[in-house]
Amino acid sequence: MAAPTAADKKMAQREKPNDQEVLTDEEKRFMEAAAVPPTFAELKRVLEEKVGLSKSFDIVFREMVFGTVHTGLLYVNGFAKDTVLTDILTRLTYATIGEIADHPLERLMDHLIPHIQVEESEKLDDIVLKVLSGSAALFVEQQTGALVIDSKSFPVRSIEEPALERVVRGARDGFTETLLTNVSLVRRRLRDPRLKLEILQIGARTKTDVCIGYINDIADQNLVESLRDKIKGVDADGLPLADKQLEEAIVRKNWNPYPHVRYSERPDVIAAHLLEGYVVVFVDTSPSVMIMPTTVFTLIQHAEEYRQTPTVGTYLRWVRFIGMIASIFLLPLWYLMVVHPELKPPTLEWIGPQQPGHLPLLLQFLFAEIGIDLMRMAAVHTPTPLATAMGLVAAILVGDIAVKTGLFVNEVILYLAVAAIGMFATPSYELGLANRIVRLLLLLSTALFDVTGFIGGITVWVLVLAFTRSYNSPYLWPFIPFNGKALLAIIVRKPFPTAKTRLSLTKPKDKTRQPA
Repeated sequence: MAAPTAADKKMAQREKPNDQEVLTDEEKRFMEAAAVPPTFAELKRVLEEKVGLSKSFDIVFREMVFGTVHTGLLYVNGFAKDTVLTDILTRLTYATIGEIADHPLERLMDHLIPHIQVEESEKLDDIVLKVLSGSAALFVEQQTGALVIDSKSFPVRSIEEPALERVVRGARDGFTETLLTNVSLVRRRLRDPRLKLEILQIGARTKTDVCIGYINDIADQNLVESLRDKIKGVDADGLPLADKQLEEAIVRKNWNPYPHVRYSERPDVIAAHLLEGYVVVFVDTSPSVMIMPTTVFTLIQHAEEYRQTPTVGTYLRWVRFIGMIASIFLLPLWYLMVVHPELKPPTLEWIGPQQPGHLPLLLQFLFAEIGIDLMRMAAVHTPTPLATAMGLVAAILVGDIAVKTGLFVNEVILYLAVAAIGMFATPSYELGLANRIVRLLLLLSTALFDVTGFIGGITVWVLVLAFTRSYNSPYLWPFIPFNGKALLAIIVRKPFPTAKTRLSLTKPKDKTRQPA
């Protein structure tokens, strides 16, 4: 039998029972290489271990000779912008021997590469990271560095209005999954040179770009530093789910269902909050931007209120308040009055089912709640051409047949529909889902402990919100702690010229919103 070759030994090492890749000493040396190798043969061997050159089909190393200089262009096939690299290579083909013979990297960077974003780097890990982020790296043999050319061209969808924050009047642009596009949409509205955008990279494997945005002479620097430190302290393999995973890593709210940050996909909303002193966080690959700190009252506000007159805007805000309150308290209160008719005032004697259903009221509510959630999830996953048909089937089966067969009573469907409408009218999707959880818990406590459970559940709910803090800011501000002026500004949508100062919630350094 022939002796095993080196390739056979390497294959045997990689097929160990524990499924962990075992590297040879040579592979470890190439993997840990920090400097750019002088020869292309060694460079390609290092790139095989670092980025999978010759193993991953989208990693390309294009070797070319300009004059007498041997060069190699490293890029990711799906990220490189063909027009940029083609223009650069076309210019280099006209280079003479004398132009790049001495100090080739400097000559290429200063005289021969017609591009606005080029930098020289001698750290191989940094070069590889930037290539995996979309740039291209130009290596020159016998040189200890490389030129990194920003030629990003990410796959991206077009800019369109966000589905969750539509307005009748106003801008129709919304964020996309590309960080640079999102930052540009905000820069277009805020041309303030004091707008700062700090970039960080989070994740040992994903190296996700995270951007902290704030206006330097307005935002509270303690909040900015605290947020920056928490983001830098995130220790994880990566953030494939972008902002949501980052939120859970820096907020650590555990099992509290209420959102501690506000999400928005509208550039005008982000610009308005930056002017108020808030700090925002962009995460690459996510069309949502986090706003911090936040309160339960800011989560209820909507851009439509500021696109209408103050009177109409105030009316719309009150309607949202009423809808949110109804979505939480209407079902438990109706259930309490039905179970204990003595609690109903004489003017409300008509409340209650005329004929009892086959199921207890509590089970009817629970089944109906689960049914609405199933329909909501089915609507999300149903293709658009079939969404109308799915809605008709759900309405006939749940709304009509269930009542006729006696499975549900009419009022259960009615009040549950009102509560569902109130939840969907809540501008913050996360807040609406949290209110649904509270409604179910309040309904269960009322069913178990009657009046005591209803009042006790509301008390616990208020206490939980009162002790909840969003980046050291009270969640129920300005109600708890009470601030009458700020509370009036939330209840009534004031005209724009009358808003002279910024809210004290963000502790702004510059409190003046309008010039004197």
